[in-house]
Amino acid sequence: MVDFDSARVSSDIANTRTPLNEAMHVPGYIYQSDEVFALEKERIFMKEWICTIREEQISNPGDYVAMRLMGEPFIICRNKEGEINAFANMCAHRGVEVVSGEGNVERFSCPYHAWLYDLNGKLIGAPFMKEATGFDLKNCRLKPLKVETWERWVFISFNEDVEPFNKYIEHFDQEFGRLRQRDCRLASRMVTELNCNWKLVNENLMDVYHFQTLHEDSFGAHLDGEKFQIKLTERGGVSAYYEAAPMVPEGKSLFGAMPWLGEENINLGCMGHLPPNLHIFGRGDAVTPFVIWPVAPGHTQIFVHHLFPEEFHSLPDFQQKLQFYYDYQIQIVSEDSDMVEGMQKNMGSRRFVPGPMSKLEETVHNVINGYLTRAFGEQGPGTIVEK
Repeated sequence: MVDFDSARVSSDIANTRTPLNEAMHVPGYIYQSDEVFALEKERIFMKEWICTIREEQISNPGDYVAMRLMGEPFIICRNKEGEINAFANMCAHRGVEVVSGEGNVERFSCPYHAWLYDLNGKLIGAPFMKEATGFDLKNCRLKPLKVETWERWVFISFNEDVEPFNKYIEHFDQEFGRLRQRDCRLASRMVTELNCNWKLVNENLMDVYHFQTLHEDSFGAHLDGEKFQIKLTERGGVSAYYEAAPMVPEGKSLFGAMPWLGEENINLGCMGHLPPNLHIFGRGDAVTPFVIWPVAPGHTQIFVHHLFPEEFHSLPDFQQKLQFYYDYQIQIVSEDSDMVEGMQKNMGSRRFVPGPMSKLEETVHNVINGYLTRAFGEQGPGTIVEK
């Protein structure tokens, strides 16, 4: 581990900020440093739009999910009018979390001094506070966060001046709106804990280079990275379309194609990254999004979702068939987990020297460089390209 120094970082990442055929990977401390992690919090996760949960997780009035991002607690809930709100999960009195986990409530009650808040975050009760000089119940509330939705995904931002959401989502919507996640429903959600840095997960998920080796026994044997139709954005975003079998053993769909795609697209494959923490993997019959959640420099949570068209859910054998998709995904995640955790361990080695990038790492090159621009302000070969 090394001390964070901006001048040294600028020098160390110079070889990454070059065209792909000249580029090297970044030094190991970028994945291990507490100082870098703190900088990422301030410059990325407290500044940008963050993907959180599916709307289905708070489908009824009063439903809520309490989460914590890099030490910042927040609540997402649905109010009595059916609108989605987001607040800092801190009582305006002593900062106590007013709720935890997931559930359904009529109001939020601080467990310390019983201050009450409605589902819009407004303070509606504060015992023994009438005598407090200057205290105004009407102007006291849980601090609101920005909240928007796209394709039934809930995004929040801690930044009051965050870029307009329609601008942020525009390109990603153009690329993946055809999957119609709004017409799908959450079938399963798996939470995985990994002892590695969140950026290694981001890079690995978009790494075309490793599919045919690490995933040879699952989905990778039939993929040809050189045939991927790839688009890259300056922010580090990725979209790619290719031919691929459904994500089940033997590659034969148990449901058939999503109705809006048609059977002619049953072998559709696509993947995309919306910085900083959403990944989408689409097939002809389902969508499998990953939400990446940084916890510490060497600790990351991954939320893996299976989305299927609404009509599939009513099939009598839906749950039985779903289990095949779920188990197959566990196999794939397991194949990746040991590898990225192993990389994390070696990032701290004095003998680690970043290696050169392959032509099949253009997606990884873009993910890394988009991150470097946003975290360190370095200028590099950011592009929007197709091949």
